[in-house]
Amino acid sequence: MKTGRLNLRISENRLNKLKAYAQNREKTVTHLIEDWIDSLPSQKSGDSDARGLANAALSSTPCPVNPAD
Repeated sequence: MKTGRLNLRISENRLNKLKAYAQNREKTVTHLIEDWIDSLPSQKSGDSDARGLANAALSSTPCPVNPAD
């Protein structure tokens, strides 16, 4: 499988929270993000508004909450 690279700028606080969440679940941050991406609905072929689909998925997909927060 060919892989790509994603660079993301987020606050240090959010990054620490994400790392702690991943560690608590014995996963890597990459694995968490891949799992989230895999949970997104697939785009129908011929659908020209991929950005609209992504925005709908982002606004309707809840982020996991760490009970320790």
